[in-house]
Amino acid sequence: MGPENHMTVGFVGIGTMGLPMAINLLRGGYSVKGYSRVPERNESFGDAGGTVCSSVEEVLTDVNVVITMVPNGSVVNDIVKRYKHRITPSTLFIDMSTTSPADARAAAEQLAEVGVDFLDAPVSGGLAGASEGTLSIMVGGHESVLEKARGVLALLGRSITYMGPVGSGQVTKAANQLIVGGTLALVAEATVLLKKSGVDPATALSALRGGLAGSRILDLKGPQMIEREFTPTFAAGLHLKDMDIAMAVGHEAQCALPVTACVLQLFEAVCACGFAEQDHSAIIKIIETLSGIEVERRN
Repeated sequence: MGPENHMTVGFVGIGTMGLPMAINLLRGGYSVKGYSRVPERNESFGDAGGTVCSSVEEVLTDVNVVITMVPNGSVVNDIVKRYKHRITPSTLFIDMSTTSPADARAAAEQLAEVGVDFLDAPVSGGLAGASEGTLSIMVGGHESVLEKARGVLALLGRSITYMGPVGSGQVTKAANQLIVGGTLALVAEATVLLKKSGVDPATALSALRGGLAGSRILDLKGPQMIEREFTPTFAAGLHLKDMDIAMAVGHEAQCALPVTACVLQLFEAVCACGFAEQDHSAIIKIIETLSGIEVERRN
C-alpha cells in the first residue's frame, strides 16, 4: 500500500503524538483527513496540507485507512461502536493508541462485523520518534493485514514488529511501559541519593551512562530531573493509565508483577499531588518528598 495508489487516511487524534504522525503521512504523499477538538492543532494540520474535518464521523467517511491515536481504549471502542457502519468495508483500521488487549480484541470483533480489518499497533519512542518518523511499532492482528499496512506504518516508524494475534501489540506495549516506569523510578532514586550524599548528580549520571546502568531513559530523563524540566513529552497521568493496563495484563496472565505494582503506586502519588499533566519524569518529586526534600508544586 503506497501513496501512489492515491490512498486517503482518516486520522483521529491529531494531538501531541498524532499531529506529527499525520504530518509524516502527508509528507509521504498520502491524502490525510483529520480532526482535533483543539483548534490550534487543526490549524497546524491544515497548514501542513491536511484536510481538517469538523467531526470524527467526517474523518471516517470515504477513506481507505483509519488511524486512531487517542487517550485510551474506551475512546477507541466508543468510536468503533458509534461509527462502524460509516466505515467502508475493506477499510483498514489501525489503532495506534495504548489500550488494554481486551479493548483491542473488542474493537476487532466489532469491526469484523462490518468487514473492516483491524490492527492494534501501539508505539514507543515519544514525541521525538513521532516527529522524526522513527517510532517502534508493535503490531497485533493477522500478519497478512500487517503487510497491507506496511506502506503507511513505514512512514511512522523505523521498527515495525509483528507480535501475534489481536491484542499482542498491546501486551508488548504494556511490557514496554512497565520497563520505562520502573527505570524512571530508579533514575529518580539514584538522582536523589546522589544529591543527598553530596555528589553532583549531573557528573555522576554522566559517568553511569558509560557503564551497565546506561540506558536511553537515563540519557533523556536524567537531565530533565536534574534541570527540573517537566514540560511533558509523555504525561505522568498517561503513564499511570499504562501502569494500570500492565497490572491488568499481569492479572489476566496470572503473572506476578511486584515491582510494577510499586511503581504504579508512585505514579498514583505523582497524580494525587497534582503533577498528572507534567512529564512522567516528575516521579522524582515523590522520591524527593519521601526523602525529606520539600518540593514546590509549580516545579
